[in-house]
Amino acid sequence: MKLIFLNLFMMAACISCATSRVADPQTGKQAAIRTGADQTEKYVPYLAGKRVGVLANPTTRIGDKHLVDSLLARGIKIVKVFGPEHGFRGDADAGASVSDAVDAKTGVPVISLYGKKSKPSKEDLADVDIMIFDVQDVGTRFYTYINVMGRIMEACAENNKELLILDRPNPNGYLVDGPVLDMRLKSGIGAYPIPIAHGLTIAELAQMINGEGWLPGKMKARIKIIPVADYTHDMPYTLPVAPSPNLNTRQSILLYPSLCLFEGTIISQGRGTYYPFTVLGAPALKGKYDFSFTPVGIKGMSATPLHKDQACYGLDLREYDMTELIRKRQINIRWMIDLYKAYPNPSKFFDRTQSNQMGDIDKLAGVYDFKKQITGGNTEAEIRKSWEPGLQAYKKMRKQYLLYP
Repeated sequence: MKLIFLNLFMMAACISCATSRVADPQTGKQAAIRTGADQTEKYVPYLAGKRVGVLANPTTRIGDKHLVDSLLARGIKIVKVFGPEHGFRGDADAGASVSDAVDAKTGVPVISLYGKKSKPSKEDLADVDIMIFDVQDVGTRFYTYINVMGRIMEACAENNKELLILDRPNPNGYLVDGPVLDMRLKSGIGAYPIPIAHGLTIAELAQMINGEGWLPGKMKARIKIIPVADYTHDMPYTLPVAPSPNLNTRQSILLYPSLCLFEGTIISQGRGTYYPFTVLGAPALKGKYDFSFTPVGIKGMSATPLHKDQACYGLDLREYDMTELIRKRQINIRWMIDLYKAYPNPSKFFDRTQSNQMGDIDKLAGVYDFKKQITGGNTEAEIRKSWEPGLQAYKKMRKQYLLYP
């Protein structure tokens, strides 16, 4: 069965060809960009003779082959792999605890960082000379891979290990928006004082974590970066592999900064369908909207989704034109305002006692005011104005850590 679930993930993952290409906005010509991992000439010789640990998932690739498999074939000594949420091979549900294992394909020990432990221990790193971090991010504060990177940096700093970051494009790199996290709300879905959409690649964020002293005791990790070649933040980028099972299309990835906030509401974002994060709805909205979908249990994606086996009525955003959203460079909070107004029992909209599948809206938004603003009827302009002081300060600070235009 595990193979079936992995195949499901990888089928959904094929959202572009193995060689990623982007269109130059000025000329319209297609140009290939090279991820850090693809530039093997810049780091494979550096790894020779070293005992290597790798933080990896299915996005960890050189071309169309997994980085771990490719490095082993090149004679690099990988002594262990660390797996984040969804696991090393990507077959665990969102939020599901993942156990340690031995990778069936390579025989390499796999240590889960999404279960009993959240960062490598001193013992885990005792036989590791250098760690590699190569996981695709999507540019949002609540996407957990950036927190994993921070903990890897912390473990490397504590144990005097070097961290090699193979950088990848941010598919939402154009977007810097949302409230900056109030650190009183620090959690597994928000570890750093950054906005919802941070506008950084993973390596740029690592530089920020180091530079701003966000590791415990203001420690600094010793990092080496292989930047993406021929890349800018404004480049449209279609991922060669889905970053996680529930972000399985380009549309879902671009909508995610706006739609993930709904995980703190009674509104389904389509988990339990094969098109998550492209639809919004709830059973109570019947009669308010014509479009409907029915979440079901899908192993490897969402086994027990919100409103399982119930018809949900709401918005179909699968064909939504993203041009305007990208042009505005803003997340869309209009959908939240409108669906709250349409919901027949507003007191239940954010009420987490209804389902353990609902998240904490305060932690997702990163501020205490957002829920109050929605329930209080504040306008979009009023809500955005409250973000501005923190957002402007963040944008100024962000410039120090950019590797790309």
